Amino acid sequence: QVQLVESGGGLVQAGGSLRLSCAASGRTFSNYVMAWFRQPPGKEREFVAVITWAGSSTGYEDSVKGRFTISRDNAKNTLYLEMNSLKPEETAVYYCAADRAADGRWYRRDPRLFESWGQGTQVTISS
Repeated sequence: QVQLVESGGGLVQAGGSLRLSCAASGRTFSNYVMAWFRQPPGKEREFVAVITWAGSSTGYEDSVKGRFTISRDNAKNTLYLEMNSLKPEETAVYYCAADRAADGRWYRRDPRLFESWGQGTQVTISS
């Protein structure tokens, strides 16, 4: 499995921006579909965004479309999530996840379908 380490979380005011990073190691990064999930306090983990192996296609949860951008740099083995116009209800631990998606189905929203996870980074948005 690939090892994942998130960074970039912190405290920001509503309407602000943050950029999360996820550094991968141990396996060939470009062999993995990558995604971001988040887990608000007391709630289940939820899908945020997903990106294909080469970064040619992306998918987003409806509530973040137009505000969040997922991207990857395969040369740097790094996944990113640019978050703008943040809302207090988006306070959560943000996780990156990886899966080889050997069946070719890259657009996956179910966290059970991802084989590797980072430890998470806390994002807190104050009102």
